[in-house]
Amino acid sequence: MAMDVPSPPADAPPLVVDIDGTLTDERRALDPRVCPVLRSWPTPVVVATGKAMPYPVALCEFLGIDVAVIAENGGIALAGRDSLRIEGDREAADAVVAAYQEAGYDLGWGRADLVNRWRETEVAVSRESPLEPLEEIAADQGLEVVDTGFAYHVKSATIDKGVGLRAVAEELGRDPETFFAVGDSVNDVATFELAGLSVAVANADEAALAAADHVTEAAYGDGFLEAVAYLDEAW
Repeated sequence: MAMDVPSPPADAPPLVVDIDGTLTDERRALDPRVCPVLRSWPTPVVVATGKAMPYPVALCEFLGIDVAVIAENGGIALAGRDSLRIEGDREAADAVVAAYQEAGYDLGWGRADLVNRWRETEVAVSRESPLEPLEEIAADQGLEVVDTGFAYHVKSATIDKGVGLRAVAEELGRDPETFFAVGDSVNDVATFELAGLSVAVANADEAALAAADHVTEAAYGDGFLEAVAYLDEAW
């Protein structure tokens, strides 16, 4: 049975929330029921994703909420129009891609490569492409490969969503420990560790499930709605 759409508590803390697998269904389509919840959130909403910056910015724009995003797993932190931090080693990531392709492998996104076209700090590879050689080549460049469940991300090991949350929270004049975090993947663990309260949706991977303060019974968008209802009791 689908979840009813809850309203966020009037005293709800700032929210940091993942997109894919958390605000979407299993096909990565945005669950329309999350839209009124995000629009009515009484404090800042930070959209935190492994996607390139245009995706979370567009989500904020179409929702009609203030732009506050963490993109590329923390490589991009944006709060408003005047605060943009870009951190990471795209040159090394490009070197990994070149070596991977020279070895006969493909990134797996087709000629247009809409996944990487706007990336500035990392590179994403399809999970249908071989992982082991990618990890070996990335290690040679001093980078790590993170499997978010949707792609393999070749990135700097010192950059994560927690780094992004610290940067955005500072611009918003908030303490990261005051945030409510909801997510589903290993790349959300860093925000879970910083936030005052964290919830993993039921479809989350093992790392996120272990790091969360609470796990929902429902998955995907239903899980996010359940997390909001849980916040009303737990905060």
